[in-house]
Amino acid sequence: MSSPITLVVRRTIQAPAERVFDAWTRPEHLVKWWGPRPVTCIEADVDLRVGGSYRIANLFPDGSVLWISGEFEVVEAPRRLVYTWRTEQKSETEAEWSRVSVRFETQANSAATEVIVLHERIDSEATRTGHERGWLGCLDNLARFFDAE
Repeated sequence: MSSPITLVVRRTIQAPAERVFDAWTRPEHLVKWWGPRPVTCIEADVDLRVGGSYRIANLFPDGSVLWISGEFEVVEAPRRLVYTWRTEQKSETEAEWSRVSVRFETQANSAATEVIVLHERIDSEATRTGHERGWLGCLDNLARFFDAE
């Protein structure tokens, strides 16, 4: 990799930061919204503490499952998360872990929260494009999760 590739996506969610943070970090919520359509989350395990791990299973329409996993580096509820990111399709020696930082910023005079996802250390432009589609789809589903309440 010649230079690190970074991606930033953002979306305003019509819910308070505390609730959005919980939706992002609690398995019982993740399975309801995680994944860009038509991908669904069939399992999520989260040990929400610095040094704790997470593992999320994405089910694709063809029946294949892709696991995403990593470790929490920063947990500042309900404002910020930083964690490593790796998909199981990469071998241990093939790619470095990328890093995801998520900020949950309360919007002035409202109960809305801007979610800002910074995905760093991406290994190629093709991977960045895939992550952009994925994150935008996830944020769309997160917004729908709260709209349905």
